[in-house]
Amino acid sequence: MLKRLLLALALLTPAFAFAQTPATPAPAKPAAAKAAKAAAKPAAKTPAKAAEKPAAEVPAGPPKVLVKTSMGDITLELYPDKAPKSVENFLAYVKSGFYDGTVFHRVIEGFMIQGGGFTKDLRQKPTKPAIPIESKNGLSNLRGTLAMARTMDPNSATAQFFINTVDNARLDYASDASPGYAVFGKVVSGLDVVDKIKVTPTGAQGPFRSDVPVTPVVIEKVTLLP
Repeated sequence: MLKRLLLALALLTPAFAFAQTPATPAPAKPAAAKAAKAAAKPAAKTPAKAAEKPAAEVPAGPPKVLVKTSMGDITLELYPDKAPKSVENFLAYVKSGFYDGTVFHRVIEGFMIQGGGFTKDLRQKPTKPAIPIESKNGLSNLRGTLAMARTMDPNSATAQFFINTVDNARLDYASDASPGYAVFGKVVSGLDVVDKIKVTPTGAQGPFRSDVPVTPVVIEKVTLLP
């Protein structure tokens, strides 16, 4: 009887001990632990660079042209916003050197001085096609303003221009039947030179019966200023 009891106790002891000892997990490797820890942390945000602002553009002013004459220099300011075709046309002649060596061939003291179409010996230069009139632009033919010369046909302006020596409101646009003359700029320096030209002695010469300066007033060079 005692022997049987001892055998029964020998079978129960290992089972009891197994049940009471919890399983111990294998220790994690150091490298794997660090990787797991790093993965758990959110990625650090890289601060975004502030968007670079474009450099502010300096608005270009109206184009200016220097007219060097045998009586002094005249600086003209042009208005492409008011008379784009007239300004484009005028500048094309300037850049090509067309005006260099031409003259103010028509000078009337109480009216205007006109030039840009004839050489010193009063031969008319060939021009590009005529441009449409732009007189309906709100600009008036005031003293010192620059306008396109033309024939009786309103859309006949080519290279010739004039500078008003007095206020000539009668040359302004009145209606489509009376379109006047297109102002496209003004004198900003050298109005005293204009005043000298307007009083130069005139007379009949070449194909003209009057108003031609006795001593040629030469437009020596016309350049677009930077």
